[in-house]
Amino acid sequence: MISYTKQGKGKPVIFLHGFCEAKEMWSSFASQLSNLYTIYCLDLPGFGKDIYHEPLPRSLEEVAVLLQEWLESMEINQPVLIGHSLGGYVGLAMVELMGNEIAGLGLFHSTSFADDEEKRHSRNKTIDFIHKHGVEKFIESFVPPLFPEPSRSKLEREIAELIAYGKMNDSNTVITYIETMRDRKGRFEVWGSFDRPKLIIAGVQDTAVKIEASKAHESSASQYHELEGVGHMGMYEAPTQSLAIVKQFLSSI
Repeated sequence: MISYTKQGKGKPVIFLHGFCEAKEMWSSFASQLSNLYTIYCLDLPGFGKDIYHEPLPRSLEEVAVLLQEWLESMEINQPVLIGHSLGGYVGLAMVELMGNEIAGLGLFHSTSFADDEEKRHSRNKTIDFIHKHGVEKFIESFVPPLFPEPSRSKLEREIAELIAYGKMNDSNTVITYIETMRDRKGRFEVWGSFDRPKLIIAGVQDTAVKIEASKAHESSASQYHELEGVGHMGMYEAPTQSLAIVKQFLSSI
């Protein structure tokens, strides 16, 4: 069973969190958008407070099928997907599976490109680190660099919140999703051929999804936005600007 929250009435909008995050990260966006839309925030299978007890999905394709089944069970039609990082990878897999059953797609600090060899090597090193030191040590070292160094001191509370979300997860879930991200296929053609509204939100200082990768998606995007001075967590680093961009995108659909 997929764990989720639901607020509001209107067009369905589904927020998908990133790696080692949780649905609660979207709570501010959800409350501010729920006067216009029905906002669903999901825990991806195995993450957060998820009550999903089946074997973990081993690929993005499997995650997409599980979420398609959830949509059918909830009788949700023509949703807009907004995915952060891993959530964007999942959104692209859902678009590949469901096509125009998806009304729009937003990639929030995410990309349609597969991992390159350097990134795959880095993920393998991360798996080794977790085996040796555990999830908590990994999360403590993983989260702060998602933010540019100058902003870390003023966002200590937000960073602590993200670390707490990450520590809710067991090593099996974390390692399985690292392998899933490492082995995912590229979906740049899926992105280009999807003929519904598409949004890119990119952080100019993002070290996880480089700005050059985001720029490569611009020509096929309905809306493309770069956040100056922002790393990988625009919903925390530039919340007002990020929310305004999402509102503008949703109003265009």
